[in-house]
Amino acid sequence: MTQLEYARRGEMTEAMKECAAGEGVPPEEILRGVAEGTMVITQNVKHRNIAPLAIGRGLRTKVNANVGTSGEHNNVEEELEKVRAAIEAGADTIMDLSTGPGIDETRKAVLKASTVPVGTVPIYQAAVEMPRKKNRPMVEMTADDLFGVIERHGEDGVDFITVHCGVTRASVERIKREGRLMGVVSRGGAILVEWMDYNQRENPLFEEYDRLLDIARAYDMTLSLGDGLRPGCLADATDRGQVQELILLGELTERAWAKGVQVMIEGPGHVPLDQIEANILLQKRLCHGAPFYVLGPLVTDIAPGYDHITGAIGGAIAARAGADFLCYVTPSEHLRLPSVEDVREGVIASKIAGHAADVARGLKGSLERDRRMARARRGSWRGRTWRAYGNGPVPTGA
Repeated sequence: MTQLEYARRGEMTEAMKECAAGEGVPPEEILRGVAEGTMVITQNVKHRNIAPLAIGRGLRTKVNANVGTSGEHNNVEEELEKVRAAIEAGADTIMDLSTGPGIDETRKAVLKASTVPVGTVPIYQAAVEMPRKKNRPMVEMTADDLFGVIERHGEDGVDFITVHCGVTRASVERIKREGRLMGVVSRGGAILVEWMDYNQRENPLFEEYDRLLDIARAYDMTLSLGDGLRPGCLADATDRGQVQELILLGELTERAWAKGVQVMIEGPGHVPLDQIEANILLQKRLCHGAPFYVLGPLVTDIAPGYDHITGAIGGAIAARAGADFLCYVTPSEHLRLPSVEDVREGVIASKIAGHAADVARGLKGSLERDRRMARARRGSWRGRTWRAYGNGPVPTGA
């Protein structure tokens, strides 16, 4: 059975106990959250060299780091160095977004190197393998091609997968009617839009959703229902296409829960400061409290090279409002593939944002970390040489 099925039967699992110990909460709290769907435990049944991770309501804000090769830069050892740097900086999960040659081998290497749960986006591999391995254009990909890749990721031990099930012909039509400045910026979303347009057929991830659920359930692989229609700039935030997709993801969440499959929801992207809290509340209401996984969000479009900062600002506000999981943004966002140092900087920025939100939410133990730092600073301050200055003493060199 899956963790969700055990929880609904009231059966405590070792994974729930481990997560509770790591979070500093009673095991019953984890069991209840998983049963309600407000928490997920990310651990594939075939991935046993990691500790299970709980994400969701009332828990510490988690941070994900993306790595991955491309057709232009296919250095697996460098990506593994990024994995290590991200984990050292405090990343709670790693996503392998590789599109370069040897994707299967890269994924297995990342799974072996990572000490935290690993996620993927299977449609990337399904799309790039069409011309490479089958000598056919991406738009001729079949449902079997796509689901075959998803099955491989589950078999390899991937803990959670992003699947853009809410990109449908109807939701895309709403974007066309309203108009967008940036169009569809999600790579997975854009692949599906092009595929549907060429084939004049519905998205197979939506049309054959039960098939996806059967695969996910077999491995207890958490579905991260992707925001394939997320806004790519502030001008497109919270438009009809984004909201229509979110409504549909709420319905798909209930269908997944009915089959014992764990779910979290992905969110935008580029969101003005004044719309972030509304986006979180909307997701929580429409998706029945399922954990919310946001990219950033970025609060301005004018800071390329500094988007780890714009993302951290948005991430702190989002997590304070109820987002559970932050996908890091690196300084190289919108510019290039991240370096090892970019990855480190991106994780640290998101970790600061998540911790600041945890303190603001009153999460047990969060403020104590700041108190320990203050006590350490006080001890260092007292150890300095003092001199009289003005109305009272100040340390020399001040």
